Amino acid sequence: MCDHMIIEKLELNNYRNYDRLDIDFSKGTNILYGDNAQGKTNILESIYVCSTTKSHRGSKDKEIINFKEKESHIKLIVNKNDISFRIDMHLKKNMPKGIAINGISIKKASELFGIVNVVFFSPEDLDIIKRGPSERRRFIDLELCQLDKIYVNNLVNYNKCLNQRNKLLKEMDYKPELEETLDIWDEQISIYGSKIIERREAFVKQLNDIIYSIHSNLTAHKEKLTIIYEKCIEKENLYNNLVKNRKRDIMHKITSVGPHRDDISFYDKNIDIKKYGSQGQQRTAALSLKLAEIELVKKVIHDTPILLLDDVLSELDKNRQNHLLNSLSDVQTFITCTGLDELVENNFSINKIYKVVEGKIE
Repeated sequence: MCDHMIIEKLELNNYRNYDRLDIDFSKGTNILYGDNAQGKTNILESIYVCSTTKSHRGSKDKEIINFKEKESHIKLIVNKNDISFRIDMHLKKNMPKGIAINGISIKKASELFGIVNVVFFSPEDLDIIKRGPSERRRFIDLELCQLDKIYVNNLVNYNKCLNQRNKLLKEMDYKPELEETLDIWDEQISIYGSKIIERREAFVKQLNDIIYSIHSNLTAHKEKLTIIYEKCIEKENLYNNLVKNRKRDIMHKITSVGPHRDDISFYDKNIDIKKYGSQGQQRTAALSLKLAEIELVKKVIHDTPILLLDDVLSELDKNRQNHLLNSLSDVQTFITCTGLDELVENNFSINKIYKVVEGKIE
């Protein structure tokens, strides 16, 4: 009996440095180890792409396909409450990807969301607090797109309208009469934008409910972490501000207000960790954020997500390693590492080990 979500099997064709790969996984902890640049991360990335349609690295399809080839295939077999799902993804160099679930092709990527929930954790995630706002928006968007199909729809429509408005702003130099068409776009942007703001607010509140105790445990109860959603604009003022800033937007040829400018901040009591925290504090807060994300997904989907840990353990000290490893007991986990020492030293239970050498598994 399998009472939670498990990836049973992965097949790759012409995926990055893999010509062919066919691999069965344990429902517990799967370790992929080997030297750098052998293709360990590519396996985790392919699982993420097949679950979310996007690369965690932000790569385009044509960058993922083996450079000698025109197309690439990923096949993932997932077991969920004893029901088997087969996800096929067909990446093409110059065309949109094809996706099929149990042999039936789907029209919208959002039909895939929710079959497999994955949480990806890479060394870059440990620096999310000191990186730019776009990284933190991306964190929110990637998670909400897995959890909420309505959000996906609003985000896609918002981005379409935003791109269209920005395009018009650029064309207005030589077509001033286009200004009167901005009304339509301002209205659309404020409709979708206010829904995005509302959902992000709820998401940050949910995270806050969970992260406080996780972070408190990680810092031996010394720190009190709060996440603040920094909105560029309140949702009810979005339309009026788009109109009010129109002259400025035409001059700068870019839309200056809306959720595409939002950010999140992290506070310990009332100290802004992003500005004044040490690197250790920033990383501990980032680890808490990831652990909270796992807990939140469990709560929302009433199941455990699949955890992809890409070379993260070597970046953490013993105490943080233990916190992370202890939270994995009931989750199917994929861990990449260059050596097995950390896991052996921590007496961590390992179910399957794969050695990765130059795009082949031993």
